Formats: sequence, structure tokens, C-alpha cells
Amino acid sequence: MIRARLRSAVLLPALTLAIAGCHKKPPRAYRPPPPPAAGSNKGTYAGRDTTSSTRGNQSAGTAQPLPPAPPDVHGKPALVETGVASWYGPPYAGRKGADGKVYDQNAMTAAHRTLPLGSIVRVTNLTTNQAAVVKITDRGPFVQGRIIDLSLAAAKATGLYRMGVAKVRVEAWTPGPSTGPNSIPGGRWCVQVGAFESEKDALKLKNELMRRYATAKVIEFPGPTGHWVRINPARPDKTHADEVAGSLHVSGDVAPYLVRTD
Repeated sequence: MIRARLRSAVLLPALTLAIAGCHKKPPRAYRPPPPPAAGSNKGTYAGRDTTSSTRGNQSAGTAQPLPPAPPDVHGKPALVETGVASWYGPPYAGRKGADGKVYDQNAMTAAHRTLPLGSIVRVTNLTTNQAAVVKITDRGPFVQGRIIDLSLAAAKATGLYRMGVAKVRVEAWTPGPSTGPNSIPGGRWCVQVGAFESEKDALKLKNELMRRYATAKVIEFPGPTGHWVRINPARPDKTHADEVAGSLHVSGDVAPYLVRTD
């Protein structure tokens, strides 16, 4: 009898632990959410994809102090504009940008159609009030209504990474005028048209423009989302580029963009 009681005293706690263990949930590893997936707000930058996802958890009313202007710029910005920004990263990391240097998505850089290369820009996300200072090293975005394309690092610094696109304020300090032998007051400009889904359509436009602008250099080049045509006027100043862009009438969704090349 005493042995039976002792055996029960030993087995009861063990049975209790076994039952409790059956209801204990196994530990789960934390997996961070994936980066934005392509969706209905997909756009292009110079033939490149930029994607938009659901808005992140940034509070619109959380004020962040603006970073000061870099020490190598002085006075008021040469340009202040407000519009929609996007960002670009893979697969363009490692490729050359418009400045001739390899694009580093982890550097604080951006693409703009008309600011001189090397311009210093403060970009403020008007939704999150986060801001960052970047350098213009590339051209784009070639999407109607967008004014600047940020690197991956700059997108994260401004809270744009998971938002995909956001309304921003751009304040730009531009470098001094070029004094090289081939420099032109006001910069060097071209007209870019695209993107065509069919290479045949792009080549057709190229041939038409070569006959129409005999003194201009017309090139066709492919991008991930289509084919582009670029016209470099014989006199590549902004006035002549404006005249070329104004005279173009291209059917479909393609549109001419005035682009600064220096």
C-alpha cells in the first residue's frame, strides 16, 4: 500500500508535466516582411521598373529635423520643386549611371532628368517628414508625374522604401557653370522618346527622325521595359532641344522627355 502511494506520488508530477508539454507551442523564428512586391502602381525609370507597395507604418505627423545643407554649398537652393518620387535598386546596382560611374544602390544618390550631374539635393518626404541629402548621378525617372528617383539607401533614409512612391520636396544646389572646351551655357540637352514595346516601332521612329533631323544624332537603345529613341541636336542647348521636343508627335503612350546630359 505504501509502495503504491509512493509510485503515485512520483508519476503524478511527471504526468502533469507531460500534459502541459503537449499544449506548449513550439518556438517560431522571426521573419521580417519581404520588400515591396510589384503591383498596380508599377512604373518605369529610363526603361526601369519601380514598384509601389502599401504605405509603411511611419506616422504622418511625426516631425523629423531636416538635415543641414552640405558644407560645400552656399546660399539658397537653385531649384525648389514638389512632386512624386520613386526609387530604384536591383538589378541596376553595378551598372554605369549617366555620370559614367558604377551605380551603388547603398550610396546616397538620385536620378533627375534636368538637374546638372553632381547637383546636391535635399529630398523631404512630405508624408513622413523624413529628409536626406543626395547627389545627382543619373537620369530619370521617365514616368509622367515623377520628378526624382532615389537610390535604395536614400529611399530608406526618407521612409520611401516600403511606400514605393511618395510626394516629396526637392531643394537643389547646382554646381557652377562648366568652363571646358565643349561646354555650352545652360548645359547640354537631348530629347528622349519611349518606351516602345516593339523594337521595330522604335527603329521605325529612329529612321523617320534621322531623315527629319539630318544634322542630329539619333540613337535607339533597349531597356528592361521597352525600347527608347534619343535625339542629340546638332546644337545641344536647351532652346534647340525644346524645339525638337515641341515638334514631335508620337502616337501611343510614348512621350518625349527633355533630358540634360551633363
